Order: sequence, then C-alpha cells, then structure tokens
Amino acid sequence: MDAMRKIALAGGVLYLVTFITSIPALALKDSARNNLDFMVGSGSATAVTWGAVLDVVLALACIGCGVVLYPVTKRQVAGLGYVTSRLLEAAMIFVGCLTLFTMVTLRHDMAGATGAEAASLVVTGKSLIAIHNWTFLLGPGLMAGVNAVCLGSVMYRLRLVPRIIPLVGLIGAPLLIASSFATMFGLWDQTSTVSGVATIPVALWELSLGLWLTFKGFTPSPVIEDGQTTHTPQGVAAPVAA
Repeated sequence: MDAMRKIALAGGVLYLVTFITSIPALALKDSARNNLDFMVGSGSATAVTWGAVLDVVLALACIGCGVVLYPVTKRQVAGLGYVTSRLLEAAMIFVGCLTLFTMVTLRHDMAGATGAEAASLVVTGKSLIAIHNWTFLLGPGLMAGVNAVCLGSVMYRLRLVPRIIPLVGLIGAPLLIASSFATMFGLWDQTSTVSGVATIPVALWELSLGLWLTFKGFTPSPVIEDGQTTHTPQGVAAPVAA
C-alpha cells in the first residue's frame, strides 16, 4: 500500500467515524437537551454521558480528517481553510461536551436538592443547554458547510475522487450555511424538518467521500506525494532513476 492510498484510507475511515458517531450522539443527548427537569433527576445521566463521549470521539475524528488529508489538500489554498475549519468545528464540539459533562456532575453532586436549590439547578441546566445548542449550531452545523466548500473545491479541482461526490457537497454547503443563519435569526429550529432537508446533501457528501476514500482511494492524478504536480510532455518519456 503506497503513501497516497494510506492517506485516502485513513481519511475515509475518519470521515466514516464522524458520520457514525454524530447520529447516535444526538439521540443520547436528548435526555438533557429536551428535558427541563434533567438537572433534578429526570432522564438518563448515563445516556447523556455516552452522548458526550461520542461527541469527544467526533471532535477528535474531525481534527484527524484535517491533519491526515493535509498532504493532499495543501496543494490548493482552500486546503489550509479546510484544516482551520475542521479545528474550529472540533473546538466548538468540545465546548458543547463540557456543558454536558458539567450538567451530569452538578446533577450527581446536588442529588436530592429541593426548593430554591432545585429551581436554581433547573435555571443552570437551561443556561448550559443554551450554550450547547449554540455550539451545536456553529460546529456541526455552520462549520460543516464551510468544510464542504473548502475540501469539496480541492477534491473537485484536483479530480482526486469522481467529481459528482464533491459536487454534491458544493451544492449542499450553501444550503446548510443558509439554514444555519436562518436558525440564528429564529426562522426555524436546527432540528426542524427544513433544517433536516438542508443537511441531507452535505451528509451525503461526507458519507460518499468516506466510503470512496476507504474502499477506492484517490483517483489516479498527476498530484504526487512531494506536494508537486508533474507534467510529462507528450512524446517525451519520463526520466528513469539510475
């Protein structure tokens, strides 16, 4: 297995990890996100903890995608943007994880609270969930669209995968970004039907890219491992090492 195939395999597996972890994490965190009484004992703290753990794995995989694919993406200016956007997305996810772990800790340490203490716990929980929801919007929401623009443009220009794959991402990215801004201004919720539809193209782009890189690798390209692009004139044989 050559170096470029290893890069493609690692990048593909990491993309699949981000896809696999994000879906169950959303469901597991529901006990806290949509339960005003979570802080006073309602819902499953274990489910929320596992949801936060999956988000940690998701954030690490996001960073991994940016780092592993950088030897390829650096050939385009957008490649640096991709690494940066992935790091920013991961940072947002980590902040969201901290809010969830904090909620679980407070719930455990103040178990049995009543009266004013219980009321203050509920208010604290609502504040932490508000922070988490904004990190969820800016991280896996907005930044996922930015990621698709940056990496999709690199893959499309260098033809490292069939062009239909990055094209789906480039079409879906503006939809997801626009949906994220619409959510910021209260036009609809991030988990609404409209938002879900706007997310589908980017989700398909990430899944198809992960599967292609894992099982197929990069499409043959003049891009080589040292970061240069070689062009052999027609009719002239490439030099052979002695």
